[in-house]
Amino acid sequence: MKQTRFTPAPVGRGTRAVFHLEIVEEFLDSAEDLVHVDNVLMDREFDSQHVLEMLSQRGISYVVPKRMQTSEKAQAKRLLKHGEDRYETDRKLHPGKNEWHETTLIYRRKEDSEHDDHRQYSVFMTNRGSGHLTEYGYRWEIESGYRSIKRFMAATTSTDFGLRFFYFAFACLLYSIWRAVDLLVQVELTGQYEHSPIVTADNT
Repeated sequence: MKQTRFTPAPVGRGTRAVFHLEIVEEFLDSAEDLVHVDNVLMDREFDSQHVLEMLSQRGISYVVPKRMQTSEKAQAKRLLKHGEDRYETDRKLHPGKNEWHETTLIYRRKEDSEHDDHRQYSVFMTNRGSGHLTEYGYRWEIESGYRSIKRFMAATTSTDFGLRFFYFAFACLLYSIWRAVDLLVQVELTGQYEHSPIVTADNT
């Protein structure tokens, strides 16, 4: 299934978990009408135990970064003290009533981190082991793509949807032209295509 990103609208803190559960269910219902979904990679805003339990009940595996709370920060500090790059532990989450959701927390040290404290580590939750973390790494290309597209967008304060949509669509076109030119140049010069561009966005 092609990876797709969707961003929720701001909602009140008390309704955020319910809102995220509903939007993920709606998204899955729509996607499963078209394709088979067996693995979901989510933003950390969707780390609610209710969302994770719903995915498990559907038989879907997931990987989602966890927002670091006191216990995760303490564990990351211990890992840093002992110079460990990776750590896995099982965790039971409490969705409510007498229900428990079993997940696995995976701590992974970031390469070339700009921090020298516990923030060197990222924490992920998954119900299928550490193998899917590699897949999550591919997802960063989506984030990088969005950041790059913004470089091609014209600045505007207009509230007109048609104009703003045109600016975004035109930025996507310019971004695609850039990546196509870079691909052709790389293949011509090196015979292969790498993710790091030779032709920069500014040059394009």
